[in-house]
Amino acid sequence: MIKKMLWTLFLIIMVFIVVIEGCNVWVEYQTQERIYSDINEISTKNVALVLGANKFIKGGQINLYFKYRMDAAEQLYKTGKVKHLLVSGDNRSHFYNEPIDMKKSLMQRGIPEQAITLDYAGLRTLDSIVRAKEIFSQDDFIIVSQAFHNQRALFICDFYGIKAIGFNAHDVPFNSGIKVKIREYFARLKVVLDLYILKTQPRFLGEKEDISI
Repeated sequence: MIKKMLWTLFLIIMVFIVVIEGCNVWVEYQTQERIYSDINEISTKNVALVLGANKFIKGGQINLYFKYRMDAAEQLYKTGKVKHLLVSGDNRSHFYNEPIDMKKSLMQRGIPEQAITLDYAGLRTLDSIVRAKEIFSQDDFIIVSQAFHNQRALFICDFYGIKAIGFNAHDVPFNSGIKVKIREYFARLKVVLDLYILKTQPRFLGEKEDISI
């Protein structure tokens, strides 16, 4: 009886691992040709969607994921690859506001305020992507994040018929970002479930907003 239970548990675990690995392979295979690390290779588009991250980590140090995304967004704008930046992130309280943090950082780098639009309801990647299309009327843009995140974002874009490419922000050293990488591994299973099984929608939509370019 115990052997049978252990064997059943083993099979369940193996199936789970195969499914997760399959989702990761699917996401990477479908999107790997549309992410770029070289600014000279990326196409020019009107808008870049900059995906949010916490500005600080525990201890008050700057979050390198945030810093490198701001670096990439600045590079796109200043080289003329995009005309406008749509910054999308979590705005959960008065003390935590990713879009405002991104806007302030970009303006400190010389990006004009009128070239930045804030999406306060980008609570998760799916929300940011869908809202870019449904609220801000954008269906052809550059996504700015780290490579592993860009792949998942592009996978969502494909599902919603959005023509997008990804510009890879510099990655964080493995020992500093191992938790994020592990979380991403499981996030790819979740995105497949969200899109194809659960039909998950953004938490907030609302009125359309124009982006002036």
